[in-house]
Amino acid sequence: MKKCIIMLIVISLCFTLSGCGGKTVAPVESQTQTSAPSSDVATTEKTTSPDPAPMDVTTKKLTPLCGKDTGTRETYTGFEPLPKRNMPIVDPDNIRKLSTEAINHSFGVSKNGVPHEISLNNQKIYEKHGGLCLDTSGKKVIYLTFDCGYENGNTEKILDTLKQKGVTATFFVTLDYVESSPELVARMIKEGHIVGNHSAKHKNFSKISRTEMVEEIENLDNHLRERFGYSAPFFRFPEGACSESALDMVQNLEFKSVFWSSAYADWDTSVVRGKQYAVETVTQRLHPGCILLLHSVSKDNAEAMGDIIDQAREQGYEFKALSDM
Repeated sequence: MKKCIIMLIVISLCFTLSGCGGKTVAPVESQTQTSAPSSDVATTEKTTSPDPAPMDVTTKKLTPLCGKDTGTRETYTGFEPLPKRNMPIVDPDNIRKLSTEAINHSFGVSKNGVPHEISLNNQKIYEKHGGLCLDTSGKKVIYLTFDCGYENGNTEKILDTLKQKGVTATFFVTLDYVESSPELVARMIKEGHIVGNHSAKHKNFSKISRTEMVEEIENLDNHLRERFGYSAPFFRFPEGACSESALDMVQNLEFKSVFWSSAYADWDTSVVRGKQYAVETVTQRLHPGCILLLHSVSKDNAEAMGDIIDQAREQGYEFKALSDM
């Protein structure tokens, strides 16, 4: 009997030590997920860089993009360089058959504080592609813009006056201008002005291919990004010449095409009419929502700038930046 009891005790201990009869815990499956295989679909379009691109020109406020202010001389401004954009060439062969017929911008001479009918009609055309030549809000605002093709010593004086008067302007520049006058461009940026894209080589956009259009805009924009840590989503066609195809391409690149509703023959430096002529001509053509085009090479403009601003303000106008629109 004792032997039986001892045998039972030994058998019980064996079961206990071997874990028999206990619960079995299944091994935990790995929670690591594997990514799906990448798509094999090829694309011929160039892709944009991951940095914040200029805003959608149809729905959002457009503002310049600046790198972090490092205070170093890595760029002319001291801003950290921005990543270059690899701009997409949408419909390079114009399969959609958008019109390539030249549109040569005109504006009409405004009188008595009323926008000219030509500018009103043009705005209806341009706004279909996110462009503008006139602010139609009816507010007594002026958007001061300059075209800069080359430098002859007058821009610095204009910048001095703008700083003194507290006015923000937009300077549309070419690549040649930026490369030859980097200190002036850096000053524009650091003093809060907008430096807009006027193309690399000032080509007529009604006569070049869609691929060339992208190259003209991309080359200048990337130079500003790399050497100035800056980019602004505003574009002005050289000579004001474009087409439906060109307007479409600029919009695809997320730039806003900016024309003008008032200007005068101030680009010919061989013709100097004097300060008073510039003041009277410009102020008599002002109107609500005016996008004013002047050329920075004009000695008359440089000397008249202060009086133009003062008299415009006396007429009840306020100067705004394009990014405020």
